[in-house]
Amino acid sequence: MVDYAAAGVDIEAGDRAVELMKSAVAKSHNETVFGDSGGFAGLIDASALKGMKRPLLASSTDGVGTKVAIAQAMDIHDTIGQDLVGMVVDDIVVMGAKPLLMTDYIATGKVHPERIADIVRGVAEACAAVDCPLIGGETAEHPGLMAEDDYDIAGAATGVVDADNVLGAHRVTVGDVVIGMASSGLHSNGYSLVRRIIADAGWKLDRNVPEFGRTLGEEILEPTRLYTSAVLHMIDALPDGAVKALSHITGGGLGANISRVIPTGFVATIDRSSWVVPPVFSTLGKLGDVRWDAMEETFNLGVGMVAIVDESAVDEAIGYLAAQKMEPWILGQVELSSSDFEVGANQRLVQGAKGVDAGSVLLTGEYRV
Repeated sequence: MVDYAAAGVDIEAGDRAVELMKSAVAKSHNETVFGDSGGFAGLIDASALKGMKRPLLASSTDGVGTKVAIAQAMDIHDTIGQDLVGMVVDDIVVMGAKPLLMTDYIATGKVHPERIADIVRGVAEACAAVDCPLIGGETAEHPGLMAEDDYDIAGAATGVVDADNVLGAHRVTVGDVVIGMASSGLHSNGYSLVRRIIADAGWKLDRNVPEFGRTLGEEILEPTRLYTSAVLHMIDALPDGAVKALSHITGGGLGANISRVIPTGFVATIDRSSWVVPPVFSTLGKLGDVRWDAMEETFNLGVGMVAIVDESAVDEAIGYLAAQKMEPWILGQVELSSSDFEVGANQRLVQGAKGVDAGSVLLTGEYRV
């Protein structure tokens, strides 16, 4: 006789995982969550939207890529959830939107209840940190399709912003200042390259690396910094219209992501020497003999989020972000571009990215390591 369990799906293990994660999920809930967990869908009270002139819903979905392979190799699963939340929610805040809710999805070869609960606990704790309730999710067991210890995670979030308050290139103009906020490390981008570098070098995850002050595995598993709360509070604290645009520095690196929020005909000049590149990037670059231009196209190089603000509000913005421990500094400034624009030595011009018809970013100088 064949049943679901004989086919490789353990319903009891799934139920056990849900029981283990329930309290963590509940802690992510705020006063907008309607009803209890366990329904076919999560419910959010959206009454606050009635007070907006023209509420726009912002939506984002993402995963954490092959960073899950590092978590699996180290058997540490309670940090990868923060990476997921950062990748999804910090894309929403770029529009000036406040996140309203998040859901997650885990696919695995075999449900190990404690492991699944660890993953979801990480998601829920990060959701609580940015005041975005985790209101639903799915754990799917895929025997025969995935190895027993393999899993992948993805998530989606929805936020809201009044149409008059949407941030972006349409607000940016000459003289605006580009402010960088420090990353916590690699975040969740470039791990296929990272894994290739360390595999080719024969380095093990338990290798102690003096430049890191800890093991290789601990360094590259460091979770993504969360910017949403600090950025939203900064927008509220500064004069209306002072924050023009935001850019989440993910896949494609600094130049490609900033260019997406620069209007056509303008260029943001970025000084590479304005910050010190964290050791994880320079160490991996040397280890893999990776050119700086390739690093620049792959990693955040120490800049996790960028704000473009009015010149009159720079000091206030930096002071506020510093108080929120975002480690801000001035990266550069927005200028008019021209048809006869020339790129000099130690400079690189990046124009548009991901199908966006936008302005340019001029990366100048040399990185400090």
